[in-house]
Amino acid sequence: MKDAEAIYRTPLGAAGGLAVTGSGRQHARRAVTDRKLPSFAVVLVERGQGWLETAATGRMSLTGPALFWLFPNRVHSYAPDEGGWDERWALFEGSFTRDFVRLRIIVERHPAVALHHLDEVVRLFGKLHADLLDDTNLGQASAALMLHRIVISAARQASGAADRRQESLDMADIVETLRRRAMQPLDLAAFAAEHGMSPATLRRRFTLETGLPPKAFQLRARMDHAKQLLATTDEKIETVAAMIGLDDPFYFSRVFHEREGCSPREFRARYPRV
Repeated sequence: MKDAEAIYRTPLGAAGGLAVTGSGRQHARRAVTDRKLPSFAVVLVERGQGWLETAATGRMSLTGPALFWLFPNRVHSYAPDEGGWDERWALFEGSFTRDFVRLRIIVERHPAVALHHLDEVVRLFGKLHADLLDDTNLGQASAALMLHRIVISAARQASGAADRRQESLDMADIVETLRRRAMQPLDLAAFAAEHGMSPATLRRRFTLETGLPPKAFQLRARMDHAKQLLATTDEKIETVAAMIGLDDPFYFSRVFHEREGCSPREFRARYPRV
């Protein structure tokens, strides 16, 4: 790896969702000891080995290719062995990080991810670095997109064994089943048992697959169908409510307004039938 590079940027005021504030690459030989960062960080070890230590994990061995997540305001230490390692890194912050943590896409107790597709992650880090070097509004926005893709790629590779790939395929079938049944009442315990798992396991895996727990996914599907009915038919509001599985039209109108920012009648007025 050529000489070390590092870029630091102040995020745009409007970029509250996700912002990359630094990026770099180097052949590291020195230890980082008892450090705290004000933001999240991701460190990619392309080749080499060493260790990582945090309060949540204790000391753990690392062998590249792998990456690890560092959490803000948490003491951490890490170091390559005597031969050093080739690393890339990025600093990031923003409200999307709460979603990454809440959905357990990045997990403080399991910060390291062994990589099975290094080329993909190296490409994303390279594009992120180039975007940040560009130092334009578009460049910073693109860097944030690359960071988001790194997060998703790492999460997928964390569950990249053959049995987990099959599990993901099975989960896609379960999601499609719930989508087809979205207008029917949902008994989560019975639905989970039908697919051979506990409600807690179903909820966790479903959320990882779709970003929403099952009941929230069902409600979104119902509201999407309600919008289609409102825009393409002359059915009464109470009939539309019943058609999506909600017997109380007042409850339907309240939930619709909370989600869409307008009443069902107002929505229909915005999209008159041709």
